[in-house]
Amino acid sequence: MQYGILTFKDPVPDISRKILHVDMDAFYASIEMRDDPSLINKPVVIAHHPRETGGKGIVSTCNYEARKYGIHSAMSALEAFKLCPHAVFIPGNRSYYRDVSQEIHQIFNSYTDLVEPLSLDEAYLDITKQKEDNISSLQTAREIQIRIKNQIGLSCSIGVSYNKFLAKIASDYHKPYGITVVRPEEAIDFLHQLSIEDFYGVGRKSLPHFESLGIRTGADLAAYSLEELITEFGKMGHSLYYKVRGIHNVPVKKYRERKSIGKETTFRVFLMSEEAVLKNIKDLTSKVADKLKGKGLLCQTLTLKIRYDDFQTITRQIHLETPVDNKEYLLRQAYQLWEKHGHLDQDIRLLGISVSSFIDPKNQPQAIKLLL
Repeated sequence: MQYGILTFKDPVPDISRKILHVDMDAFYASIEMRDDPSLINKPVVIAHHPRETGGKGIVSTCNYEARKYGIHSAMSALEAFKLCPHAVFIPGNRSYYRDVSQEIHQIFNSYTDLVEPLSLDEAYLDITKQKEDNISSLQTAREIQIRIKNQIGLSCSIGVSYNKFLAKIASDYHKPYGITVVRPEEAIDFLHQLSIEDFYGVGRKSLPHFESLGIRTGADLAAYSLEELITEFGKMGHSLYYKVRGIHNVPVKKYRERKSIGKETTFRVFLMSEEAVLKNIKDLTSKVADKLKGKGLLCQTLTLKIRYDDFQTITRQIHLETPVDNKEYLLRQAYQLWEKHGHLDQDIRLLGISVSSFIDPKNQPQAIKLLL
C-alpha cells in the first residue's frame, strides 16, 4: 500500500509555532505523597476506601506504584481494593488540588500569556514568543520541569512540537518526568510508528473497527484515503486523516470557550427513592442556575445525567423554547427529564445537571424574551 498523498487542496502543516503540552505525573496522588512522605513507595489510590462506603465509589487517579497492580482511573474502588488490598486509599481534596494547580500556572505564565488549561493537571503553552530571552523550546521545557520540581515539589512530563496534537501525544511518550521533542522533520516517522490506540479519539469501542480494517499503527492509518476514512469513521476519520500527516493547525487559546456549566454529585449512599432524587435534582439545578446568572449568560439546552449502581450512565437533553437563566423554569425542565427518562428499578450513584448552548445577551442586537 502507498501512503495517502496530499493534493493541492489539502492544508499544509503550520510549523511556525512552538507548543508545549505539560502533563503532571499522577497529580492528585503525587500531591498526597509530597505532603506525606510516608506514602512514598506505597500504592496510593485517590478514592474513598470501599470498606467505608459499602463497596461503592470510583478511583479518581492513583500513583505509579498502584498502577503496577492494574489499578487505573475510573475503576471501581472495590475492584482496586481486590487488586491491591494493601493500597492506601485517600478520599482526595479537589479544592486543595486546584490551589496547587494555580501555583503551577503561575510558573507557566512567567513564560507566556498563551496558556490553555485542559484540566487541573495539564495545559498547552504556546511559547513561540516568550516573555524573556528567546531560548529554545527544549530549554524552556526543561526550565519549567525543574521549576515545578523545585518550587512545587511535583514532577511533570512535557511534549514539545509545532502543534497541539503532537505535543499532547509526546507528553505521554516518556512518563514520568520525561520530555519528548517532535520536530517538523521527525513528525511523520513519529506518527507512523505509533499504535492506533495512541491517537486521541480512538477508544475501546472504536478500536475493533480499526483493527478489522488492518489499521494497527499510524502507518496503517496513513495508507487510507480521506474518502475511505470518512466513509468508515465519519468526522473522526476526517480528523485522523490530517493528524496522521502532522496537520493540526489549531492555535492555543488563552481562554477556552465555556461549552457548558454543570454540577454533579456522586453519592456514597445510593439514592433509592423518588423524594431523594427530586431533592438532589433541585439542589443541583439551583447551583447551576446561580452560576449561569453569575456569568450573565442565558442557556438554550439543559442536560440531566444519571448513573446507576451498575455504572450504566444515561444523559438526556431538552432544548428550551427560548434562552433562559430562570431557576424555576430550569428546575421544571429538569423534573420533566427525570419523569420521562429516569427510573428507580436500580439505585442511583450519580446525578448531574448541566446547561449549554449559551447566549450572551450583552452581545445580542435583538431583545430576548425571558421566561419567568
